[in-house]
Amino acid sequence: MMRLPKLAGLPAALLASLLATPGHAAPPSGQTAQSAPATEQREPGLYMTFQTDKGNIACKLFEKEAPITVGKMVGLAIGKISYMDPRTRQQNRNKFFDGLTFHRVIPNFMIQGGDPLGTGTGSPGGPGFPYQNETSPGLTFNMPGRLAMANAGANTNASQFFITEAPYPSLNGGYTIWGQCQNQDVVKAIARVQRDSQDKPITPVHIQHVVVERVGPAPPNAPEAMSAPADSGKPAAKP
Repeated sequence: MMRLPKLAGLPAALLASLLATPGHAAPPSGQTAQSAPATEQREPGLYMTFQTDKGNIACKLFEKEAPITVGKMVGLAIGKISYMDPRTRQQNRNKFFDGLTFHRVIPNFMIQGGDPLGTGTGSPGGPGFPYQNETSPGLTFNMPGRLAMANAGANTNASQFFITEAPYPSLNGGYTIWGQCQNQDVVKAIARVQRDSQDKPITPVHIQHVVVERVGPAPPNAPEAMSAPADSGKPAAKP
């Protein structure tokens, strides 16, 4: 099971993390996904926008610092990676995150999603999963809005991610940071929904859709253009 370290003052702060595979529930009836932010005002780069029940969370991805992670997560988001669904044990190639939920939320810490089982134990299987950590001393949890991978230990990354609400230097070096998110008001709103003793929202908060957009020219081997980015990763292994 994926987890984050215990947090001082937060009794139920173990994060079930990273492994996941799609149980793609349709967006809730009556909900309309919002449009991603206009690209004209953004600096060049690759962006991922999580369209949720509470609003949009737009994140700029760190392609240079975390190329493997960005490639995997973008490939899952846009349906370019084939994976084994842990619930059906069948191969799939859907837009992985659409319809999933934030299954763990802790005020003043983070919100976590990317598990189709909604338990912190789900993971896509097959070639390329899990895969290695990508950390560097110059990229730390020194600010809110860090988009990072949850894990069950070194090199067990798959699909579960979290977005921080506050700086958390105690996480430095243990988790791949692969983006920086805006819209902290949305993160705060999700972190403060009513939750149970396991920090799971009582009323699910859905990721209705994930939009991946490029601003400016794409580099060679851009992750959003790759046909099978999962094929170059670490063979599947049980964490």
